[in-house]
Amino acid sequence: MHDRQAPTRLQMQMMAEAAFAALPAKFREQMGDVVLRVEDFATQEQLASVDIDNRWHLSGLYEGEPLPDRSIWESGRLPPRIWLFRQPLIAEWRETGVRMDDLVRHVVVHEAGHHFGFSDEDMHWLEDKAD
Repeated sequence: MHDRQAPTRLQMQMMAEAAFAALPAKFREQMGDVVLRVEDFATQEQLASVDIDNRWHLSGLYEGEPLPDRSIWESGRLPPRIWLFRQPLIAEWRETGVRMDDLVRHVVVHEAGHHFGFSDEDMHWLEDKAD
């Protein structure tokens, strides 16, 4: 599987935007200010924020205030961001054989769940129920 061409950052960004655009309208409308970003790896600060030491173990991250925790009285804050980390996603793609656009969609949906205040446990439960 190593002979497949890994997507560039731009190609992965386009996959992420397509996954975002495919979300149901009622969810997409509530994510209006969320920014999608693709980087090769998470920063040390990003890894520390989720108690992960190995940069290969983080494929996506939501940074921002979840909707249920926001206040209408707060302003001047950066928009929430969904990060996708290209190299860990490529490693997973090569190890599992799962289609890259499916991996990217999974990360986008998972991190979008954090925007709505879902915990990792909530999302795993929802995914298990969907299977």
